[in-house]
Amino acid sequence: MLQTAVNAADKMGGEDFVALDVSEPMPLADIFFIVTGRSERNVGAISDEIERELHKTGHKLLRREGKAGGRWILCDFGDLIVHVFHGEEREYYALERLWKDCPTVPFEMPTRPSVAGDFA
Repeated sequence: MLQTAVNAADKMGGEDFVALDVSEPMPLADIFFIVTGRSERNVGAISDEIERELHKTGHKLLRREGKAGGRWILCDFGDLIVHVFHGEEREYYALERLWKDCPTVPFEMPTRPSVAGDFA
């Protein structure tokens, strides 16, 4: 689930990905996936793509909050809770600091094809 969400968020230009194992202090979920969007429209597009891709793999969205404002959208998939923030809200709410005792969960960033003309 997490890797599917990472791939979807990356596809839509999400930034600053963090996954936290919250299973110990929060028995209702295993992972918080936190990602930043550059604008309200981008935040909405990221959450929509994550929802679409997880739905394709058989995971049902249980609850969504914040869609109308586009500043912080929470998508609850049960074991995975996705937080898509606008940059200012992410800094203000600082979930990484709030959950600082939780270990991070590893994931792989998708590899991007090199663009013609890239120079090393």
